[in-house]
Amino acid sequence: MNAMPDDREVGEAWERFVVEQVYPEPQTKARDDYRNYDAPGRETVREFYRQNHREQTYEFVLAKKRDYLRFCRREMSVFEALEYLNTLVDDSDPDIDLTQINHLLQTSEAVRAAGHPDWFVLTGLLHDLGKVLCLFGEPQWAVVGDTFPVGCGYSQRIVYPEFFAENPDAQDPRFQSRCGVYEEGCGLRNVHLSWGHDEYLYHRMKDFLPEPALYMIRFHSFYAWHREGEYDWLCDDHDREMLPWVQAFNPFDLYTKAPVEPDWTSLRPYYEQLIDRYLPPTLAW
Repeated sequence: MNAMPDDREVGEAWERFVVEQVYPEPQTKARDDYRNYDAPGRETVREFYRQNHREQTYEFVLAKKRDYLRFCRREMSVFEALEYLNTLVDDSDPDIDLTQINHLLQTSEAVRAAGHPDWFVLTGLLHDLGKVLCLFGEPQWAVVGDTFPVGCGYSQRIVYPEFFAENPDAQDPRFQSRCGVYEEGCGLRNVHLSWGHDEYLYHRMKDFLPEPALYMIRFHSFYAWHREGEYDWLCDDHDREMLPWVQAFNPFDLYTKAPVEPDWTSLRPYYEQLIDRYLPPTLAW
């Protein structure tokens, strides 16, 4: 695997590349304009997080894992899943309202342009594929958005932390200490995050992709950890070893969003062979 650059260097280099070559003005926003939750560009965002923070309880997450991680709803190819995402706009995204397949292609093409390994490119294409949970009737507040640990205290660095006051777990002393139901240094693999597409897709892909790719998929929405530096007390040394990979992925996921639709028809042959290299023809979802 390639040696990991400093995540700040990655972010700055990628921003220059996006601004100068991929999405020149006026399409590209300034970096500080992304993830602006004080004045989100879409009215759905605040209400989304109000519902998300109210409903994502410890017991809710455990029940969803018992249900969905059986993967018994349908057989579907990756391309069928991608075609579904062509109908989905993420209500939690404050930046843009393109369908999800366009966001995935913007991400993966940026990773490819930066010269990263093919598994990294594939991760860019797949990272939000777990949003097919909406296809099974799940509301978006149980599928998308920033993730956070349940079963322990809420960080004030989570987006809209004030909405946790409506969550029943906020009144349960078992869940409101620093570690809650967990032990310090237990490792994130033993911590339950709010339910959504990240955890679902991680379990679907864990037999097929390298470990850094799996961390990118599982934790790319856990901004309180990889961006704000929170919850390190729950991490073990392996989490800290993998953190730079998640941070290296983040600029591609976040700063490539622009109102320019990639040409899926011309790109599809490349991604067909890439998917065939790593994944079986169909998967149970």
